[in-house]
Amino acid sequence: MAEASGAPGSHGPRAPYAGLRHGLRSGPLEWVLDRVPTPRRNPFALLYLALLAGTTLFARFGDPALVRQLQTMSSTDGHHLLHTPLRSLVMSGMWVAGPVWMPYLWGFAFTVAPLERKVGWRRAVLVFWSGHVIGTLLSQGVVAIAVATGHEPVSMLDELDIGVSYGVLASLGALAGLFRWPGRLLVLAGGVLLIVHQIQTDQDLVTAVGHPTALLVGVALWGVVRRPPRSRSGDRLRVPRFSKAAPKPAAQQATGSAAAG
Repeated sequence: MAEASGAPGSHGPRAPYAGLRHGLRSGPLEWVLDRVPTPRRNPFALLYLALLAGTTLFARFGDPALVRQLQTMSSTDGHHLLHTPLRSLVMSGMWVAGPVWMPYLWGFAFTVAPLERKVGWRRAVLVFWSGHVIGTLLSQGVVAIAVATGHEPVSMLDELDIGVSYGVLASLGALAGLFRWPGRLLVLAGGVLLIVHQIQTDQDLVTAVGHPTALLVGVALWGVVRRPPRSRSGDRLRVPRFSKAAPKPAAQQATGSAAAG
């Protein structure tokens, strides 16, 4: 009698999450496990969080003069954008605005990570950095106009401007496009409430312009994130080759020999 595939000593395939067999991986637990960030599902989100954790620890425990110098070099204020735009845009996204890292962990967990899981890390990077760059340029452009027209002091062109909130809000806006309409409206409403609360509690012209801009950038990229992924050259449909006939079982060969005799 043939040995059953699930019997001890068999070499059949094992179910994933072996400790969660016998139906334990169904229902809510399966839903949670399928959404836990892992290096395979969320390489961009996890690597970026590790980078932000490192710079946050450095800002807290490093030499204050060196921290101030590096953050000033990273700032996307008007003067740095004019003289070193590429360096400022890249390095400003390597810091969190403030001494606390934990809010960004939750921000990435509920925006960047699910977006990356749905559309892949390449499009998640595109959304994140599009929001960061466009939100920064537009907000600093408004500051420059306000300074030129005398509505803001010249010192506004040198105020420290670092952080990743624009990328997070752009990811939230893009993620909304992957929901059906009821859920889509709820996600967008949540983003709008966050922005309104920030504007009311922090009278800052830069973020008052940059945050809604970043959310709208994510909405503008709905067509990109909802587009089916392109098939790679190695994924083309191939016509299977005809293999040689498999050898007959011994019992069938014996029957055939007896019939021939």
